[in-house]
Amino acid sequence: MATTVTIANRTNHCRLDARLRRPYQETMVRDFALFHESWRSSVLLLAPLLAETDTAPRRVSRPSGSAGAQGTDGLCAHFGWMAEQAPAFRVPGTHIQILTSPDQFYQAMKAHIKTAQKRVVMASLYLGTGRMEQELVDCIEEALERSKENAHAPGLKVSILLDYTRGSRGQINSRTMLLPLLQRFTSQMRVSLYHTPDLRGLLRLLVPERFNETIGVQHIKVYLFDDSVIISGANLSDSYFTNRQDRYVLLENCSEVADFFSDLVEAVGDVSLQLRPDDSVTTLEGLVHPYKGNRQAFSAAARKRIMAVVNAARVRQQLLQSEDSGGSGDVSEGEEDTWVFPLVQMKPLGIQLDEQVTQRLLTSASSDSAVFLTSGYFNLTRTYMRLVLGAGANYRILTASPEVNGFFGAKGVAGAIPAAYTHIARQFYQQVCRLGQHERVHLHEYRRPQWTFHAKGLWYYLQGQHQPCLTLIGSPNFGYRSVHRDLEAQIAIVTENEELQRRLQEEQEMLYRRSTEVSSSTFKQPDRHVKLWVKLVTPLIKNFF
Repeated sequence: MATTVTIANRTNHCRLDARLRRPYQETMVRDFALFHESWRSSVLLLAPLLAETDTAPRRVSRPSGSAGAQGTDGLCAHFGWMAEQAPAFRVPGTHIQILTSPDQFYQAMKAHIKTAQKRVVMASLYLGTGRMEQELVDCIEEALERSKENAHAPGLKVSILLDYTRGSRGQINSRTMLLPLLQRFTSQMRVSLYHTPDLRGLLRLLVPERFNETIGVQHIKVYLFDDSVIISGANLSDSYFTNRQDRYVLLENCSEVADFFSDLVEAVGDVSLQLRPDDSVTTLEGLVHPYKGNRQAFSAAARKRIMAVVNAARVRQQLLQSEDSGGSGDVSEGEEDTWVFPLVQMKPLGIQLDEQVTQRLLTSASSDSAVFLTSGYFNLTRTYMRLVLGAGANYRILTASPEVNGFFGAKGVAGAIPAAYTHIARQFYQQVCRLGQHERVHLHEYRRPQWTFHAKGLWYYLQGQHQPCLTLIGSPNFGYRSVHRDLEAQIAIVTENEELQRRLQEEQEMLYRRSTEVSSSTFKQPDRHVKLWVKLVTPLIKNFF
């Protein structure tokens, strides 16, 4: 039985609320000096893209009491600092559901779209073009029709954010799937297509359509319906609805969290290209074009718009917590027993909140605590790898075996990507053994016939606890792309709710149950042979996948 952890115990001097009441000095967005870009060949852009530029993590002093601490003191010491870096939303743990299968994810989206009255906000890499995706579009169309006919609630608005490059690929694509809705419900429908500022000039002309998304994409996965929101790593495609395992958390009737993610998606949408009913795209009036305009000017404007949402939410939540602490304090014990911290990473725009929080979380992981970390694509940044290998916590890392890798069996160069991941995993395992860390750091591979694996995030177990009190869940993969190239978002959930802790534990165990632990014999198997050219090319291309 896990030790109960109470965040909001008013008799405890180390409670998280105290941190939230600390005066906040809002950081002004720095003015960016705009310089005329001297002409240069876009081919030269590939030089910084090929070189990994991870910097060593800042040395962070461990919170007092972190080593071996348990109970409320330990939880505050470990996680209270998050409230200083990200908005902190207090919600009832009973409002959080852990979905465990692609079908649950798909059915939950359809059910919530059908009952939505004021807003449907969806952010994904792309929308597929098959039958199941069309059913989802049909649900949105029916909801818009009902809203139009309902005199009492005619205000349903639909906003969809996708990546421009992935959403425009092929003759039939995400754009063509959504155009009928946009043409019929122009005043109620918005489709935004984010285009990375790094794909421009000659580079944009030279990189083939199939590979242009390697430069950078919109990777956030948020599915929001009125005041409920699903945070996931899953895209809007049939495999993610059937046999591609991911993670999904549903926050029901959490209006403040929903408002934040609605504002975040709208902010990214504002700096994206807008899809028109005739399938053309345009920027909002007065905004810098992402690949035709000045690179620094676009990033500065985008950062200012997006950070305004993050900073406003952080200030608002701190004020609300301050007001609550000055009131009667008549909050039912255990009612709001969970904290949700949204973490955003958009390095091309100068935003790296998720990276900073993840680094500190890994740095502060004390001995005898346990971290279960999963990624569908095992390609840790050098910084994260150093932190894992140098930490005191016990790590069990879950990744895809070659046959459940999404690129397994792909044509052309992409078909070699699973072998590249095998090469990276073998190098990591060899380093673990070389450093004598094999008793503390374990590598697992997910196996499931006819399925692929795309789950990402982590579960954090404090020392002496048998259930996790923290999880990270969302779009980041802990790899170079997630940190440096793409737009990412996830949430940290910190909870004292024992039932929610139990469900998080069940989710973690369900995924690891289908895995086998990697050993030295794993890489000696014939099907793990990596061709010489893959070994030679992997260091050059690992930053692109």
